[in-house]
Amino acid sequence: MTTADTQTLLGRLLDPANRADPYPLYADLRAAGPLAVPSANLVVFSAFADCDEVLRHPASASDRLKSTVAQREVAAGAAARPFGAPGFLFLDPPDHTRLRRLVSSAFVPRVVKALEPGIVSLVDSLLDAVEAKGEFDVVADLAYPLPVAVICRLLGVPLEDEPRFSSASALLAQSLDPFLTVTGQAAQGSEQRLEAGLWLRGYLRELIAKRRVEPRDDLISGLIAAEEAGDQLTEDEIVATCNLLLVAGHETTVNLIANAILAMLRHPGQWAKLAADPQRVSAVAEETLRYDPPVQLVARIAAEDMTVNGIAVPGGDSMLLLVAAAHRDPAAFDRAGEFDPDRAQIRHLGFGKGPHFCLGAPLARLEAAVALSAATARFPGARLAADPVYKPNLTLRGMETLSVAI
Repeated sequence: MTTADTQTLLGRLLDPANRADPYPLYADLRAAGPLAVPSANLVVFSAFADCDEVLRHPASASDRLKSTVAQREVAAGAAARPFGAPGFLFLDPPDHTRLRRLVSSAFVPRVVKALEPGIVSLVDSLLDAVEAKGEFDVVADLAYPLPVAVICRLLGVPLEDEPRFSSASALLAQSLDPFLTVTGQAAQGSEQRLEAGLWLRGYLRELIAKRRVEPRDDLISGLIAAEEAGDQLTEDEIVATCNLLLVAGHETTVNLIANAILAMLRHPGQWAKLAADPQRVSAVAEETLRYDPPVQLVARIAAEDMTVNGIAVPGGDSMLLLVAAAHRDPAAFDRAGEFDPDRAQIRHLGFGKGPHFCLGAPLARLEAAVALSAATARFPGARLAADPVYKPNLTLRGMETLSVAI
């Protein structure tokens, strides 16, 4: 494949026309094999074995500043970190290890389990409202308000401020798309995303200042007080952590819930099975994470020269891991294109691997389990009322609307 052909194929990734069903394109990318674009210092992997190896590789880094492209930008005068300190998701050990250790106490099983009664109550009230009005937009009525309310309560963010978070979050989610990596140019709307990022960080600083004076039983107060062996989080680190949880945390859970409902409604037998047996909900959620993952791709940097299943990756090159393509790899899964929660073994890369395994995975699984089991039990005869409408986002691919007849 020529360089021009490779860039054309990768350019199709960024086309919003492919959001509704990107899987034929992913099949084309898998068939083309690992794609290298030396001029962009980029290698793209789409096979399951390749993506799995990169996520486990000790030289696989998350800090963008280790990339050749970022170093060129900095040398040319660009800001090293335009949004300020990054969340720990975008750092490497020892910084990542330290920050994750200080934050992890908020997501231990005991703490997550204590949230369950509130989540159950919230889901019931949301579905009561759906039943009362007789129509159901899965995103607006359930998948979005649930995780937003949970994360706002967890952090101690006033729920009345949620509309502003919604707008900022949607803009910042788009900043994760690899326009610069693939095309060498920033996507349209970069100024609006920068403004949204600055507003959110300013808001969080004000909230942190309030919690320093009047601590509450919330995560922000906990992060301020967090200490281990004399180590504490700086204000920039608290802001970055809250920013990460608000944006990445709730956007992914929205997509998990909505994608699972869509998959079951397109396979009506699965909807009926869960309605009859709520114990199936874990398998439904895990198969959704494989079949139609909320996070479609992950970026890594080669911290040094690497070899991935025989493919040479020079140190400093960026690597795009097309996780959604890898999950449909017929070399790794029987009937890879089928949604089947009853398959003998469900495995996926939806929460990452190794030291960067998603800290919020237990909370996302709990929210999805409660929402999916409650929705199928409440509306056993539900069916799709219209084709879903998708947001333009590539990395955090998700629906704008999902209309369901109840």
